[in-house]
Amino acid sequence: MSSGTNSTKQPPAKPPTKPIQRPARTCFSSGPCAKRPGWTPQVLADAAVGRSHRSTSGRAKLGEVIDKSREILGIPSDYRVGIVPASDTGAVEMALWSMLGARGVDLLAWESFGSEWVKDVAEQLKLDRFRTLIADYGDLPDLETVDFDNDVVFTWNGTTSGVRVPDGDWIPDDRAGLTICDATSAVFAMELPWHKLDCATWSWQKALGGEGGHGMLALSPRAVERLESYTPARPLPKIFRLTKAGKLIEGIFKGDTINTPSLLCVEDAIDSLNWAKSVGGLAETIRRSEANLARVADWVRASDWIDFLARTPETRSCTSICLRIVDPGFASLADDEQAAAAKRVVSLLADEGVALDVGSYRDAPPGFRVWGGATVELDDMAALLPWFDWAYAEVSSR
Repeated sequence: MSSGTNSTKQPPAKPPTKPIQRPARTCFSSGPCAKRPGWTPQVLADAAVGRSHRSTSGRAKLGEVIDKSREILGIPSDYRVGIVPASDTGAVEMALWSMLGARGVDLLAWESFGSEWVKDVAEQLKLDRFRTLIADYGDLPDLETVDFDNDVVFTWNGTTSGVRVPDGDWIPDDRAGLTICDATSAVFAMELPWHKLDCATWSWQKALGGEGGHGMLALSPRAVERLESYTPARPLPKIFRLTKAGKLIEGIFKGDTINTPSLLCVEDAIDSLNWAKSVGGLAETIRRSEANLARVADWVRASDWIDFLARTPETRSCTSICLRIVDPGFASLADDEQAAAAKRVVSLLADEGVALDVGSYRDAPPGFRVWGGATVELDDMAALLPWFDWAYAEVSSR
């Protein structure tokens, strides 16, 4: 049990009764995430289907996604923003394969996706100048030990651990290396200091509930300079190539995508961006996400069996809210029995039709992961939490 969070908890007087109120929307997946409130397939009616993505209409819609993303997120005007293949994973891989190797690399990992980038650098790129700063699920590495003479690769928000960096103060403005940030479950929910990030990536299916398959890439002038001055000593697949003849391929950042995008997905992305702007932009999407986290925190404080996986309050994610079971009876079970018990709770919630896809990530400790991003209504989050109490009591009494 983490210090402070559960120190004043009292056991419930009796097992919780089955709740009556149910969430109006039961989608709490951490990706793809819940569609925005009020979404219906009719919002796709204006999609440029049957048209080339290089047509006037197709390019205009791709450009609209880029321009609205820049506007809502407050990305500086001198940053390039583009749409790239293969979701956030493709965007991160593109950055790693295209830019790393010019200097040493610090790799930060505290959950599964950060660990994948470590493996890529060590086992696929086979760089000989890198070091890893690793922390267990629930913690961050010591950010004060990061060497910014190196390039630095990190996730802003650990989607599978529910642990985020608290801010960007640990990143110096006068760094020599580049910062490459996987920001896929942070954008539209957390304040990102863009001047601290030389390369940031995300996907449409996180945060605003867009459809999958497409990634976003934002590059600072420093990142562009790296791309135009450094040629990695390795072959690059076509979908990773950001330069031609030593110059940035500017078309990528104007809607000329490297491969063929789904214009249905593009239309859906436009709809989600329009919704974000209509509710008040970034300030409101952040507020909605933080309100969901605050509601979960109130519930955790009142509970005797559940806690956040993130050990430090300042590092708790407001999107991928990860929870661990701290009931002593659960802790006494063998690892496989713990995993089975947590899965039974998840199955019971799904069978009752109150929550879908709330199991912890396959590599994370047994527990739960509940999406708290802006497209999840606070009333639905509040309605869900008593069901966790009931389901756990049902499972633990068997």
